[in-house]
Amino acid sequence: MDIAIIVEGKNDKARLKRVLAARVPIYCTFGTPGAEQLDKLRRQVGDSQVYIFTDNDSSGKKIRFLLREQFPDAEHLYTRRGYSGVEHTPEEYLIEQLEKAGLEEHIAYPGQQTTEWLKEDF
Repeated sequence: MDIAIIVEGKNDKARLKRVLAARVPIYCTFGTPGAEQLDKLRRQVGDSQVYIFTDNDSSGKKIRFLLREQFPDAEHLYTRRGYSGVEHTPEEYLIEQLEKAGLEEHIAYPGQQTTEWLKEDF
């Protein structure tokens, strides 16, 4: 299954990259997305199953609302209210949320060696 994850910013993306396989695309809204950014995201994710992982604050909730309209079939991942955003959420908790969403095959568990090669590795 092809998946794509949408987050708010580059720091959220960097945090998730630490616990996801390199093959999983992570896209950023870069704040509250306008119509042009939403169209761009739609083109980028294509037919992939979308997972939305935004912060649990007023800005994140607003962005989640806009993305929900654009991606009605998206799955939603949540961080705890006590964490100041996805970028500051402990890796263990991020992994737990990814597991709850059934994404075990896409998780890069700590200490797990990967034999995955990317085009940019050559």
